[in-house]
Amino acid sequence: MTEPKMTQPDLPEEGGLEWAAPIEAAEPAAPLDASTNAELIAPLDASTNAEPAAPLEGIAPSGTFSPAPERRTGWDQSLWGSPDRATPETWFEPAPTAAATRADGGLRGSVAVMVLATSLISAALASGGTYLALSASGALNRQAQVAASPAVASAVETAAATSAPLDRGSPIITVAARVSPAVVTIDSVAGLDANDPLSIPQEGVGSGIIFDSNGWILTNRHVIAGSDTITVKLNDGREFPGTVYGIDTLTDLAIVRISGQGLPAADIGDSSRLQVGETVVAIGSPLGTYTDTVTSGIISATGRSIVVDSGRINNLIQTDAAINPGNSGGPLLNLAGAVIGINTAIARDAPGIGFAIPINIARPMMQQALAGQKLARPWIGIRYVAIDIKVQQQEKLPVDHGAYVAAGSGSTQPAVVPNSPAEKAGVREHDIIISIEDVTIDLQHPLDDVLTQFAPGRTVTLRVLRDGVPTTLELTLGTRPATL
Repeated sequence: MTEPKMTQPDLPEEGGLEWAAPIEAAEPAAPLDASTNAELIAPLDASTNAEPAAPLEGIAPSGTFSPAPERRTGWDQSLWGSPDRATPETWFEPAPTAAATRADGGLRGSVAVMVLATSLISAALASGGTYLALSASGALNRQAQVAASPAVASAVETAAATSAPLDRGSPIITVAARVSPAVVTIDSVAGLDANDPLSIPQEGVGSGIIFDSNGWILTNRHVIAGSDTITVKLNDGREFPGTVYGIDTLTDLAIVRISGQGLPAADIGDSSRLQVGETVVAIGSPLGTYTDTVTSGIISATGRSIVVDSGRINNLIQTDAAINPGNSGGPLLNLAGAVIGINTAIARDAPGIGFAIPINIARPMMQQALAGQKLARPWIGIRYVAIDIKVQQQEKLPVDHGAYVAAGSGSTQPAVVPNSPAEKAGVREHDIIISIEDVTIDLQHPLDDVLTQFAPGRTVTLRVLRDGVPTTLELTLGTRPATL
């Protein structure tokens, strides 16, 4: 089956609205004059100055009322843009007969005023009575009394304190604040030829984590591979020239050194205790621009194997925490703020699938660097298949875990490398390695992962199942060849 290829995320340089037609303005009604106030109740008679309304167009006038049409007043013509004309003086004056000829209309108006005044006085008295009643009961002072109560005031203060931003105490915030100072950005330049002014150097950027305050940095091998110059940038703005101390011959890891003391350093965790579904945090410099970017997610799976440009990498942590170009070499952290992996690759065609190298695989390298030793990986010299239930059934094996010593179908290479530590210790093809130094070999603790915990030259005890019979072997670890 063809495996999906992964990308290691280091970063090379790089209709309108239609307006409605305007509505024509209607002609304004003739203004009411002051003399018509009383006639609003009484029927209009010929003594008033109000003009009769013109008949509606298209409707025949009634046979009992047909006043002669009159010309529109000068005020109407002036209002709508007609030539100016003198305003009739009587427009401002009350009709002389309004009060005298309609005594009954004045009486009705007086009655209406009296009713209105009585209503207003009643409403005022009712409002005043309500206010006095509420004041007597203390209802209006209840808010002040509540605020004055010490118990209630204390409860309010407690509620205000607990209603602070909900994420203020989030462990992710704590992790970001604690570890970000130890996360660095690594700029690399390769292909620089001082003798060729036309040469175009290749620039890249990645991330790293300071694991010792004296300037020791863990990152990915592909971030610094082939570099002529390395610049390490801290999140406080400081920059240091970096040198490659060594690279890993087993995985995509490398160690860079800068000159500095008292630098912020991250805590190193234990990746053997990870659980699927556990919350994790990734910090790095995506795209080489957005330094100290924090993302979070969960551990989606463990023990993953992928194929990258540099070859195959095994026993990886899979996470859905966002990992982007430029994040390579940055830390994957648990909620205690401890480094449990080094981000190394992402799926090319699927978001939310990223991979990190477990920190336990990097731990021996870090210890060798701090001791001033050359970086080296242990080696036993076998080819094997990790046993699960499917392999057990296919090969008819007596156990569902361990490392089955076999070259694999179609391989022409021997299962046990000639003159290797395994051959010298007596390991044979079709043996099943059950444990190393009492550490059980299974899917959660693969052989390569367990081996990386020991230094080359150390003698370890192997428990082997051969033809169903347990056997114990003593094996002295060799050094993994750089060509593997």
